[in-house]
Amino acid sequence: MGKLPSPLAYAHFSRRVGGEGACVFMDPAVTVKENYEFRRIYRKGKSAVSPQLVIYCQRNRRGHSRLGVSVSTKLGCAVVRNRVRRRIREIYRLNKAKMLPGYDLIVVARVRAVETDYQKLDRTYLRLLEQLDLLREDPS
Repeated sequence: MGKLPSPLAYAHFSRRVGGEGACVFMDPAVTVKENYEFRRIYRKGKSAVSPQLVIYCQRNRRGHSRLGVSVSTKLGCAVVRNRVRRRIREIYRLNKAKMLPGYDLIVVARVRAVETDYQKLDRTYLRLLEQLDLLREDPS
């Protein structure tokens, strides 16, 4: 038997878009990661609240929007928290074209987000964006 390839040889597959069984990850350039960025957006940004989600937003100078997701351990075990996180990221990805570019968003999941179905979360997200005036006039 020959030598096995290094795990790095397969690293490009995790970023592959499309195709059957492909894993798609968000580009690190479109996520808010640093603690100081979260604190700045919480402190200086605008917010909108619903029973399922809280959205904080602040204009950035990057020309593209970024997403940060905050899910507390109060929501449940890691499996539950990750499911909520994946739903929020997918809702953001699918509605990004409807949003104005150039904003940092932080979406905070509340306990009710766990039992809320995907469609209701999507509607809630869009309603909160509308409250924050982040939706384009012409979503095309």
